[in-house]
Amino acid sequence: MTEVTARVNKLSEVKVREISTKKDKLRFIEFINKLYKDNKYFCPTLTEDELEEFDPAKNGAFVYAECRMFLAERDGKVVGRIAGVLNRKYNEKMNVKQMRFTRFDFIDDYAVSAALYDTVRKWALECGMTEMLGPIGFSDLDKQGLLYEGFDVIDMYVTPYNAPYYVNHYERLGLVKKVDWVEYEIIIPDELDPRVNAIADRAREKYGYTTKHFKKINLIKPWIKPGLDIMNAAFAPLFGVVQLEDKQLEDYGKTLMMVGNPDFIQFVFNKENKPIGYGFMAPNLTRGMRACHGHIFPWGVFTIPWDLRHSKILDMYSIAVLPEYQSLGVNAIIMQEGLKGAKKHGMKKCYTGPELEDNFKIQGQWKLLERKIVRRRRCYIAPANLAE
Repeated sequence: MTEVTARVNKLSEVKVREISTKKDKLRFIEFINKLYKDNKYFCPTLTEDELEEFDPAKNGAFVYAECRMFLAERDGKVVGRIAGVLNRKYNEKMNVKQMRFTRFDFIDDYAVSAALYDTVRKWALECGMTEMLGPIGFSDLDKQGLLYEGFDVIDMYVTPYNAPYYVNHYERLGLVKKVDWVEYEIIIPDELDPRVNAIADRAREKYGYTTKHFKKINLIKPWIKPGLDIMNAAFAPLFGVVQLEDKQLEDYGKTLMMVGNPDFIQFVFNKENKPIGYGFMAPNLTRGMRACHGHIFPWGVFTIPWDLRHSKILDMYSIAVLPEYQSLGVNAIIMQEGLKGAKKHGMKKCYTGPELEDNFKIQGQWKLLERKIVRRRRCYIAPANLAE
């Protein structure tokens, strides 16, 4: 970090300051929307959601995590942002001393990115941390991973977007790859491969699995919490994951209800009528989000529902199966039911959420479909001593 620190000292016109007021948090959130306002692939995040994400009174992650937010300014204008997250729960789980960073966005100026990164690095040292890791947020439900490939593919609501120049900044800062996530584009077939139907039908017959079909989204509400409990169990071994607090699960459930359509949400039950797997999918709403600039009021109440009704792209937010039922045909049933709903609504293709590149069990469920990797996201780590 010697080179970085020296460069920052010479370019003192970049001022980094910690923020805490709502006014500054709004500037923090709006910076990314302004930075990519002309980029048709970027999907804004609802300002209201982001405010709650960084509110200790509303985000359940603050039970086990600490966060500090920073803005970089030049001549009074915001030119970058970053937040540091100290996730004590994950550090204890993995026996590490990591400081996470998230919402690391900046104009294409190394003086800005270096000053922001160095600020969080110093906080990490104050906390006795030995590693810097990111971009990764409070939990697996938060946006994570630097977009490394796929800059010209329309983004999902639940994933972050960044310009290609970020990669050069990260590498110049001395950060190196920790893990990659990949995302697939899957062409929705006119007819599902008979082998998928055979696996799903055989699992139903052999294990007594059933599915429920809901006519209205409100009828799904009682099953959201059991479904998210399945996610907690299924995702526990994955990189960066900690058990989610009830408040976090509740908030994620609200998001799913907001964008959900019963034709795209599937629950699989065992013969005891216990939920053992789910698929949460929704139409891509990037156009609607861009039209309202990330604000529900006044225009979002019109643009978001319109996009949800007319989008021909299906986003796979989350698919999870209890560990003891994995590889027993549950995924085939979720896929079968989900693609039925997609075909009913005239969907042409779907995008998966981020999957760890070595999670071959998950990727194997797409092998009978026409698919290709369209996006890659990278989590970086600082390999050297943070004090240097």
